[in-house]
Amino acid sequence: MPNANEETSPALSQVQQRAVSELLRVAPVADDLARRFQEAGFSLALVGGSVRDALLGRLGNDLDFTTDARPEDVLKIVRPWADAVWEVGIAFGTVGAQKRARVGDVDRCFQIEVTTHRSEAYDRSSRKPEVSYGDSIEEDLVRRDFTVNAMAVALPEKTFIDPHGGIGDLEAGVLRTPGTPEESFSDDPLRMMRAARFAAQLDFDVAPEIVTAIKEMAGRIEIVSAERVRDELNKLILSTHPRKGLTLLVDTGLAGHVLPELPALRLESDEHHRHKDVYDHTLIVLEQAMALEEEPDLTLRLAALLHDIGKPRTRRFEKDGRVSFHHHEVVGAKMTKKRMTALKYSNELVKDVSRLVELHLRFHGYGTGEWTDSAVRRYVRDAGPLLDRLHKLTRSDCTTRNKRKASALSRAYDGLEERIAQLQEREELDAIRPDLDGNQIMEILGVKPGPAVGKAYKYLLELRLENGPMEHDAAVAALKEWWAEQEEQG
Repeated sequence: MPNANEETSPALSQVQQRAVSELLRVAPVADDLARRFQEAGFSLALVGGSVRDALLGRLGNDLDFTTDARPEDVLKIVRPWADAVWEVGIAFGTVGAQKRARVGDVDRCFQIEVTTHRSEAYDRSSRKPEVSYGDSIEEDLVRRDFTVNAMAVALPEKTFIDPHGGIGDLEAGVLRTPGTPEESFSDDPLRMMRAARFAAQLDFDVAPEIVTAIKEMAGRIEIVSAERVRDELNKLILSTHPRKGLTLLVDTGLAGHVLPELPALRLESDEHHRHKDVYDHTLIVLEQAMALEEEPDLTLRLAALLHDIGKPRTRRFEKDGRVSFHHHEVVGAKMTKKRMTALKYSNELVKDVSRLVELHLRFHGYGTGEWTDSAVRRYVRDAGPLLDRLHKLTRSDCTTRNKRKASALSRAYDGLEERIAQLQEREELDAIRPDLDGNQIMEILGVKPGPAVGKAYKYLLELRLENGPMEHDAAVAALKEWWAEQEEQG
């Protein structure tokens, strides 16, 4: 495979040649699409993350292309060929498409994006990039975020294009920008967060000049929309090495603008060093929670990351020298809701993560099994569909180096989970509800829908939680007795 930049870029190794060749072999759609662009008088190249991932041996079904064709011309070429086309990103020069193709003996569905050569820069007071189109791939590649994403394969001739030494940086496992970091981050400040995200996803080091630039320009992230910041943060948190990315955000001051609760966990130690570094504890909890996942779980990881953010506000130095954080879980749940809402997370995710933060200390009242069955039922009821995640978060929250203490906590939680399983088997805890429903309550009491029915339902639910399932006749008798008391009082 020829290299279009023999003088400025290292020659491709045999492994790299095989990787790019494999990319083109398993993506017959690339050559097919390129021929259509060529017949229309335009160029097409595979670009960016697709080339990077092929060289890393981790390419999926998402393919990114760049072209000198304008978006309206891209639509004319792609519409008759693709199975589906969408124009969501057309304002930024991107046309999306879906194409099914047979690769060997397997049918694959490729998600394709074709973007017109472009350059974009932020106005100092704007949240949206200004897009201008270019005519050369070299002009397009220089505006890419990092050198490892600034490589391309021109099609159909299959020429490798690497004007900024991306292949060398890929081999070295380092993130650099094609131009100066200051120019790159000024064009799009979100790239500062992307540096942290790629460090976490690829386990790459970040060049010192990038770290310096982020420290100096961190405040520029303020002009980027909350939705774009949130999406980058999610990708970072769901990566293989989130600690690496989060550490960069905190060390450069960028976290102070997008997630200030995280650096706030770096509490200064008291003179007796009687409490842990909450920040380091948090990162350990996140990693321990990841180890318990079946697959990456954003809800669990966010809860692990935010579970102790109420500690700085609740920290008290007691007379005996101890440090306390009373009710930090309640304060933390409110802070979690406020921060996630500001980052435009969905109401459901905000509710779930806040609930996990609020409940993460509940188990510590369990001791060595002193809870009654009623307390266990309430634990399950309060966790609801989050119970499995609460199990994982609670187990992950043990970071003590005292092996005896850690073992005791683990055994205690084993015991709680066993009791939950036994009660679930006997009582169907997953669907805790009163022994009589609303219609039965109205029939027995002879009342119409209204507040009284709700109060009766709540009373029966409390009985169910306290005593477990009741026989029908016993539930009816209890309801009538309660109703008689209500009438006497009212």
